[in-house]
Amino acid sequence: MTTEAVDSASVLAAFDRVAEGLAALNQYPFSGRGVFWAERLNINLPELEALQSLADEAGAHYRFEQGPLVAEGMAPPPAAIGGIAAIARNAHLPDADVAGAALQALHTAHRHEHLNAFIQLATESSITAQADAAAAMKYRASLPLLGVPVAVKDLMLVQGFPLTGGTQAPDNKPSATDALAVGRLREAGALFVGTTNLHELAYGITSNNPHYGAVVNPHDANVIPGGSSGGSAVSVAAGIVRASIGTDTSGSIRIPAACCGVVGFKPSYDAVPRQGALDLGPSLDHIGPITRSVDDAALLFSVMAGLPAQVPQRLASLAGVRIGVPANFFFEPLAPDVGAVVQTALELMADDGAQLIPIQLDGVDRAPAIQFATLCSEATSIHWRRLLAKPDSLGADVRVRLEIGQLLPAIWYTRAQGARSRLAMVFDAALAGVDVIATPTMRTTAPPVSASHVQIGQQSMPMHTAATGLTLPFNLSGLPAITLPCGRGEHDLPVGLQLAAGRQQDWKLLAVSLRAEALLSGVNGNPKH
Repeated sequence: MTTEAVDSASVLAAFDRVAEGLAALNQYPFSGRGVFWAERLNINLPELEALQSLADEAGAHYRFEQGPLVAEGMAPPPAAIGGIAAIARNAHLPDADVAGAALQALHTAHRHEHLNAFIQLATESSITAQADAAAAMKYRASLPLLGVPVAVKDLMLVQGFPLTGGTQAPDNKPSATDALAVGRLREAGALFVGTTNLHELAYGITSNNPHYGAVVNPHDANVIPGGSSGGSAVSVAAGIVRASIGTDTSGSIRIPAACCGVVGFKPSYDAVPRQGALDLGPSLDHIGPITRSVDDAALLFSVMAGLPAQVPQRLASLAGVRIGVPANFFFEPLAPDVGAVVQTALELMADDGAQLIPIQLDGVDRAPAIQFATLCSEATSIHWRRLLAKPDSLGADVRVRLEIGQLLPAIWYTRAQGARSRLAMVFDAALAGVDVIATPTMRTTAPPVSASHVQIGQQSMPMHTAATGLTLPFNLSGLPAITLPCGRGEHDLPVGLQLAAGRQQDWKLLAVSLRAEALLSGVNGNPKH
């Protein structure tokens, strides 16, 4: 049975009465923190009120379907090589030149140190050593990424680099191993230029890191680069590397990619293995590429997913492609400049033959509340020992978010998973009648670095809500989603177009995205950096 929503004052008063007691029950010894918890919970009042009204659902945990990552009729050609590999030219590259592009990327990174995109850069000698190892590989002639410089978010193991997670690391010992996805890139010949800066523990969207400094948006230093994979997006947007690897729990690949005007691809849930990456919300976490093109994203994705190196099928037009355009939630509220740019992008796709079909996604407005309960609970569980041992070592925003996770009732988590299951079925039903769904990536362009709220028309909205609201539904559902730069809004800031497809339909999504990218190729400018 659905319960009636409780008013804001009642919700906060209830938390105030029980918070310290719950903390004591959890043996959390740091008292006097209630004022900070109340301040944060006040930001999340809409989510708290929505959680009060969620009904109990049968089958609380949604199980994502597993299957081949190829959509019938849009499978990529076998062994195709994307534009990113033009750096290497595979067997035609002399041994002495395998390191060339990565060394150039390293020099470019040093010239752009003011962007603070990296936590640690490789040395020239380490890049040369990586190149020698790649050149000596038995199947060198078939390595799709031979000599390609890649950056990796400092949330996953990279051999030779310390793993910090963007927080105070217990030691600075270089890792002896790679995360599984990173290892696959290395086996394909990629060279690692450095580990990128991020929002601490990947738990935020500004990439203003209290330990390693703020990442700077190369388009405009006065707006956020997005997060949590801010350094990864900036490293690509600034021309340091052609590809960087990020993670995405609520939009942390797509949000910074949209803020920085590049491509960000979140594959289907678990299409890219997460072994060797630090968890935040295990049922929500994804690994994927941030690149300058869809071809490059597809190539990196195929390698990390353990597939033959591939690029998407090239569609001559979008004729016959059905694009679902949500009639609710995704386009309201929306900043006028973002709405105008996205509408123009949709019209270009329609002019190319796509059929734009209005769709209704019932209950999608509950997605932020479902995400709040899910992520708060999972993140606090993952980082509980760290929080107990050294809470003062955490930045203020991350600490308070981890602390309030202990206060949420278990019944809210289980109700959220039931609502999540229903939401996933709503997406599945909608996608049975369309090939992809198209939405804005964010409700606004990149917000100012000093903003806590953004103004959209007459509505004031917390910045994190405006930034993550349109991306997080696809983390909850595990559907593949990509952001493409589709033009410029006010102050010449990039606007992202988000496309999503059905479960395990990654290659269909990439094929449509490749054609859309071609249609939008004339509307995107270069950053100032």
